[in-house]
Amino acid sequence: MKKALTIITLLLFHCALPCVAQKRISIDGSEKWMVGVSDYDGEKIPHITLPTYYAYAPLIFKNNRQQRYYDRLVRDVKKTIPLAIEIRDIIHRTEAHLATLPDKKARNRYLDEKEKELKDIYTPRMKRLTLRQGKLLIKLIDRECDQNAYQLIKLFMGTFKAVFYQSFASLFGASLKKTYDPTGEDFLIERVVILVVNGQL
Repeated sequence: MKKALTIITLLLFHCALPCVAQKRISIDGSEKWMVGVSDYDGEKIPHITLPTYYAYAPLIFKNNRQQRYYDRLVRDVKKTIPLAIEIRDIIHRTEAHLATLPDKKARNRYLDEKEKELKDIYTPRMKRLTLRQGKLLIKLIDRECDQNAYQLIKLFMGTFKAVFYQSFASLFGASLKKTYDPTGEDFLIERVVILVVNGQL
């Protein structure tokens, strides 16, 4: 048992090393790794922090239809979670910049410019999403931002545009007010998101 634990630890160390260390080639051509150092009992020893590894019970699919649903979900999350994270980061940067502007007129001007810029960047990308992926993105925005898409549009662009975009989304059977429930109906999405973001899927 002790030997098995040692082997597992060494394997984890070997897999994690490229993520937490810098590779260096010495003068004689051999490879060396630069890692952090910690004091332990008066001695300096190498120190690395292993990445978090998420372990879930294996999924059991009753039929091929469930398997296909899961495979499609993994594909859709891989396509939409980067967008949701980008949107979250843009919102944080926008909020920080708005706080530096002197008055409402300057803030409105900045938001108008930002809206045009974002439309130019994201409209082509959004058009490549399927309806299912679009609905998933709405949920993932709520996950990343702690506010649903309707609330965010209302906050930055006003009630009129929020209502307009909500009405437009409803034509396709979607809702910008959709929220994310990681422990309820979206528990499988949450599992996939965690594994995808952590590089395990």
